[in-house]
Amino acid sequence: MGQDTSQKLTPELRAFIEEWKPKPGNLIMVLHRIQQTYGYMPREIILELSDILEVPLAKIYGVITFYNFFKLKKPGRNLIQVCLGTACYLKGGDDIMKALEDELGVGVNTVTPDGEFSTEAVRCLGCCGLAPVIVINGEVFGKVTKAALPGILDKFRSKQ
Repeated sequence: MGQDTSQKLTPELRAFIEEWKPKPGNLIMVLHRIQQTYGYMPREIILELSDILEVPLAKIYGVITFYNFFKLKKPGRNLIQVCLGTACYLKGGDDIMKALEDELGVGVNTVTPDGEFSTEAVRCLGCCGLAPVIVINGEVFGKVTKAALPGILDKFRSKQ
């Protein structure tokens, strides 16, 4: 799945950036809006942002790479977050991650070749009583077992 190289700032985003340009803390606010709009940080958008805000590209990428919330690669259509916080880890979260990698055929922090799924390990989802937990597109699945993974994933697969 190649990166889309035709991304351009939308008029709404451009207006948002111009509104925030004179304000302190503008970079982080604008980056959050870009992430919200595209689901990741398209390179072309970051280049435009650097020009508009007159902020060096290195500084922008420094902020993006410091916070793991920001994604540099386009995520899959379905984002799977596997909790590896203490409770989930002790209840088999790591085994769930390995089973998920086997089921999808890709490792953590990658996107499946068909663009359907991307995975990431996260540190606590606040659902410790339901450990081990995974979240797919915001939907929480608790007390997940390896045997349940194929059925859970089937709920999100494209029906082609």
